[in-house]
Amino acid sequence: MGVDLFIVVSYFAFILVIALSGKGGAGVSAEQYFLSSRNLRWHSVAISTIATNVHGYQFLGMMGSAYLYGFAQANLEINAVQGLFLAAFVFVPLYLRQKIITITQFIQERLGNTIGRFYSLANIGLLSTVGLGAALFWGAYAADLTFGSYLTFLGDDNLTRVTLLIVGLGVFSAIYTYFGGLGAVVRTDILQFSILTLGGIILMYISLKQLGGWQEMQRQTPELMHLHLPADHPTLPWIAIFGMFLLNINYWCANQAVMQRSLAARSLKDAQVGLMVGGLMKYLMAFIIIVPGVALAGLLKENPLADPDQTFPYLVTNFLPVGVRGVILCALFASLMSTVDSLFNSLSTLWSVDIMKGWLRPDRTDQEMVSDGRKMIIATLFTGVFVGWILAYTKFGNPGIAFTHTLNELRYYVNCGIVVLIIVAVFFVVRNRRWVLIAFLATGPLHILFQYANPAMNYFVRSMWVILIALAIAASFNFISYHRTYQTKVFQFASREIRLLGWLMLISLGLFHFIWS
Repeated sequence: MGVDLFIVVSYFAFILVIALSGKGGAGVSAEQYFLSSRNLRWHSVAISTIATNVHGYQFLGMMGSAYLYGFAQANLEINAVQGLFLAAFVFVPLYLRQKIITITQFIQERLGNTIGRFYSLANIGLLSTVGLGAALFWGAYAADLTFGSYLTFLGDDNLTRVTLLIVGLGVFSAIYTYFGGLGAVVRTDILQFSILTLGGIILMYISLKQLGGWQEMQRQTPELMHLHLPADHPTLPWIAIFGMFLLNINYWCANQAVMQRSLAARSLKDAQVGLMVGGLMKYLMAFIIIVPGVALAGLLKENPLADPDQTFPYLVTNFLPVGVRGVILCALFASLMSTVDSLFNSLSTLWSVDIMKGWLRPDRTDQEMVSDGRKMIIATLFTGVFVGWILAYTKFGNPGIAFTHTLNELRYYVNCGIVVLIIVAVFFVVRNRRWVLIAFLATGPLHILFQYANPAMNYFVRSMWVILIALAIAASFNFISYHRTYQTKVFQFASREIRLLGWLMLISLGLFHFIWS
């Protein structure tokens, strides 16, 4: 236990040193603070983008789902390749050509200030509550569930420990993001992703070794080795892939927290290579998250777990030696902080650039914009901690409740509308902006209508229909034409080599689906 805690304390100290080593002074510009002077190399774009994506939910919820449903759960990881492909070769070239700081600026240029502000306020509201709160809760909950015996110095009951972890990790992440901006976030993400990946690979290797290897896993759990489950499966039907395809456009192509690294890239080539490498990393993350869950299903075939969310804690508690457990705990904290610091940075950017400078106070100087952004970090620290505490209080009051699907439902009420806006902004010739706004606002009532009409419908499938109907509303009064909008090709590549690698990456996704179908 002492060795593990020493590893964790050393990890936090090292993170703080790295984060604050390059902090800006009083004269730091808005572009330096929010976009790291637009000087990120491809490896920084790749690692920081994927580190932002991975958090405690993958280790706890998705690994538990893999224990039940097997490789079908990997769809939520590998299909990110499609979103990253579109981001790299359709969306990012447009963003970089306009030298925007926020995605809102792109939407405003195409759809007007009113719709742009709806987009920005919707993102701020979602990220500062459900986004931050869920990231803090999942990380703290997973840490306590797995390492509660190490954390007794924080309190005797679960709720106290998780609450203190939420507050402590939130404050720690806010401190270095406050001082260092995106530069500090990227520097720490590189270290945190390395720890996270190391911990995941160790867990995957040991779980496979306990079962007897890959072939033994195939022999013991053949029913869990398929990506595609029947269309009427209540949780992961194969048809849900189409909903994931559309929702990935929001997450990977129009999400400020994810796109901020690409907007800060040194060149289009760096952004595109970074996102392609990020796509390859998603394959690795799929195996790290899915394989341990499937392996445990084989190990416990005769005596299955009552709660699938116990998959990760069971593996750590029963199979990992002292010292390695400390690395895994660091990996959990890394997954939490790399997501939370990105959300803080993106929220500060949206507030400072879109709301203060772009709307309320157009005369703001660079220093005032940075100050506005830092104040937003403090404000959203409180909202994130509060929502995280509510989730923890609710979970411990009703241990059987499943937050995974509930939180997804809440996100998709907003995310579906954002998908509609970004698709219209890029692919439509807009003649009637009022109907675009109506289509955006209609996604919420459409969700309610579908839930009422068919409560059993999978939420990915429901989201697909909501988005398609809203796009039909927008298209009824506008025209679909990429070429008339931008006078250029749909896909834009920095070089021939990158074009070849990009298409090969997309083909690899198709082959993955074919092989593991």
